[in-house]
Amino acid sequence: MEKGVINNKIYVVGHKNPDTDSICSAIAYADLRTKVTGKAHNARRAGHLNEETQYVLDYFDVKAPALLTDLRVQVKDVALRELEGVKGSVSIKTAWAKMKEESIKTLPITRNDKLEGLITIGDIATSYMDVYDSSILSVARTQYRNIASTIDGEIINGNEHSYLLKGKVGIMSSSRKQVAEFIEENDLVILSNRTEAQQLAIDLNVGCMVLGNDTEVSEVILEQAREKEIVIIKSPHDSFTVARLINQSIPVRHFMTKREKLIVFRMRDYVDDVKEVMQRVRYRDFPVVDNKGNFLGFISRRRLLNCRKKQVILVDHNEKNQAVDGIEQADVLEIIDHHRLSSIETMGPVYFRNQPVGCTATIVYQMYQENQVKVPKTIAGLLCSAIISDTLMFRSPTCTPLDEASARQLAEIAEVDIEMLAQAMFRAGSNLKGKSAEEICFLDFKQFTVNDTVFGVGQVNSMSGDELKEIKKKLLPHLEKARKSHGLNMIFFMLTNILTESSELICAGPESREKVISAFDLRMEMEDLHLKGVVSRKKQLVPALVEALQQ
Repeated sequence: MEKGVINNKIYVVGHKNPDTDSICSAIAYADLRTKVTGKAHNARRAGHLNEETQYVLDYFDVKAPALLTDLRVQVKDVALRELEGVKGSVSIKTAWAKMKEESIKTLPITRNDKLEGLITIGDIATSYMDVYDSSILSVARTQYRNIASTIDGEIINGNEHSYLLKGKVGIMSSSRKQVAEFIEENDLVILSNRTEAQQLAIDLNVGCMVLGNDTEVSEVILEQAREKEIVIIKSPHDSFTVARLINQSIPVRHFMTKREKLIVFRMRDYVDDVKEVMQRVRYRDFPVVDNKGNFLGFISRRRLLNCRKKQVILVDHNEKNQAVDGIEQADVLEIIDHHRLSSIETMGPVYFRNQPVGCTATIVYQMYQENQVKVPKTIAGLLCSAIISDTLMFRSPTCTPLDEASARQLAEIAEVDIEMLAQAMFRAGSNLKGKSAEEICFLDFKQFTVNDTVFGVGQVNSMSGDELKEIKKKLLPHLEKARKSHGLNMIFFMLTNILTESSELICAGPESREKVISAFDLRMEMEDLHLKGVVSRKKQLVPALVEALQQ
């Protein structure tokens, strides 16, 4: 039986180091697409939330989206071959019959659904061909009902659930004196229909008597067997056939490859890593288990060819280095953004909506209206907050009349005071007490590539000049280390004062200061890089830096 693709979710996700717009637009657009298509869309986040975004989610009592850090194909995206496991106590013969019936070459051995081991056709062939000591059945702790089933017999005395734990297998066909020399207490003996041989076995205190040719047992023998707790099994086969078949009653656990010696995959393992292992180890099937060790099915090289890519909708970005890792392996269905066109490549045509507005949330609100879907009160609050954040309460040059009009309409739906919400959000966003320089640096950080130059830009917005001075003091000694650790040629950080509508820029990396001075036509002797009227990373800082780097 083949198990269908487990992961058929559609993810809606923003960029790494997510801001309020990235998170709120993902939540809102997932809600809209679910309502429009009838298919579940799931909002995700590509990184840790900043203080401002967490405040917004708490304010509107919305749970943060789950973290999505990698879009590479995983085992859970592959159709597994489902197979019901067998207990380790079943016989080799039973396992062989099941494998023939289902046309399989590997059988899982499970206990309460947990994987104990595997047995292959090769293992069973080996068990048939190898020569074993006559004590193999007791060494393997063979159950009497296995023995009976294997020789097509029935147990007419004794407990079928008990085990042959001692002794060896012997055939009683010699004289009484010769038999007594090699048959011992607790042995399993194969007998003819001679009453004297049966009595001899009783006298020798054997553990089990196997009678061929459907031999009838007298009440006298049965009574003695009951008293001595001797198991009696009756088979329709002759002694030769019984002796030939009996080793097939050995439990599969005796021949299986145990769990600790197996290569086992889990549902969250990435297919790239699985392929590497499969190239090194030439097995046909590999077991897959869940986090509790329960067996789920088999994966093979052939099945990896039919894996399904994760389906994803990107919001608030279209640049590869800002996207979730593994984006090149994902099936990108849509892109909703308000930034410059960049480096996301898709296998086929996708729905791409990009508008020159100040916030992705403005576009999402438009799409609610276009689809004639009522905006829920909570979603309205999230979208309004996103616009406030991205436009710095309409102060940013990226802000358009549509952004402001949308925010005020959404505020009415959400029943919030837009000015009070903005002040509370900005206070929460600039409250960075207890955070390390590394955490502050990458709270709101985006990476860009121009020719061969890779640079990153972080930003903190605050309504307090003193607070920005403290942040600068903390960040300055750390910037060079952050640049090197993230493999960047240059790093820039905007300390944006919302009230004065200006930013101070600190930077690290060869020629980074010179590029800023060139981009904004500043004086070389300036000690601090103050940029009056510059508050937008997207519309003011990054375009100027890109132009300077291209010259």
